[in-house]
Amino acid sequence: MKQKLAVIGAGSWGTALAVVLADNGHDVRLVARRQSQVDEINQLHTNEKYLGQVQLPESLTAYLEMEEAVRDADAIILVVPSKAMRETVQGLVAILEQPVPIIHASKGIEPNTYKRVSEVIEDAAAGSPHVASITVLSGPSHAEEVALRQPTTVTVASRTESAAAYAQELFMNQQFRVYTNPDLIGVEIGGALKNIIALVCGVTNGLGYGDNTKAAIMTRGLTEISRLGVHMGAQPLTFSGLTGLGDLIVTCTSVHSRNWRAGHMLGKGKSMEEVLEEMGMVVEGIRTTQAAYELAKKENINMPLTEALYAVLFNGVDPIKAAEDLMGRVKRNEVEELYHLD
Repeated sequence: MKQKLAVIGAGSWGTALAVVLADNGHDVRLVARRQSQVDEINQLHTNEKYLGQVQLPESLTAYLEMEEAVRDADAIILVVPSKAMRETVQGLVAILEQPVPIIHASKGIEPNTYKRVSEVIEDAAAGSPHVASITVLSGPSHAEEVALRQPTTVTVASRTESAAAYAQELFMNQQFRVYTNPDLIGVEIGGALKNIIALVCGVTNGLGYGDNTKAAIMTRGLTEISRLGVHMGAQPLTFSGLTGLGDLIVTCTSVHSRNWRAGHMLGKGKSMEEVLEEMGMVVEGIRTTQAAYELAKKENINMPLTEALYAVLFNGVDPIKAAEDLMGRVKRNEVEELYHLD
């Protein structure tokens, strides 16, 4: 059934998801921040800054005003940086006139509160009757490849099976396969924390380290993600799936990954400020590193890769020194959690 859908956030990922929805025959309104971007999408059917020369469906319409785009919408898809989520939702619930499902595709943990994105949405909505449900869409998916209709698989999760099934039906097509998962916590934690590990992989590549190092980081990174995720209530098997192992593979091994690219620049000797200026886009892993580091300390969770990256990003530790410290830690058993070893 054709739906009226507002996609808030016209960056690379928001635009790519809007393409999927438009391909599925829905009435898609994409909210952008600049009039020049709105004009480009509507007149030239491109979003060159974020997706190069990819041709967007002519049925996709861009809007500058969120209020106009969400009017009579059947569902709202939020694809804004995690740091902008709280403010965006507060503005959204103030203008909604009827209950609508909210689907978000943002990845991160909020510093200080340590809330997952769905919790931030819930908190910012402050019990508004206009938020019918909250669903997350996550998984191994480069926006550039999705926009080119290359085969991709993702997961949607919500507190209710019906909300996840609705999101699955909206997005699913021949090139974009969507699974459902009942583990909302695990899907969000996996999607957020993999950006930390991608940053670390980028740093080590920038330092000149090879595949052995990358394999070690990805494997032990998955252990860290699972360790914190399970502590927060996630199901362990979730991290063996698309939003755990799958997301790690795609973000830790590809130059499409902005987190990997940012880490690579750090490994080449650039400061965090220089990296952010050169990237020109949000690097979610940096903010998530701060939140995850603080949360791990608070909950006494061992996350050595996260600690090492935090030291590089926020304490000015040389990446080579951080790598040496990681390799010089005390001896451990690889599966100590499984066997409850001290």
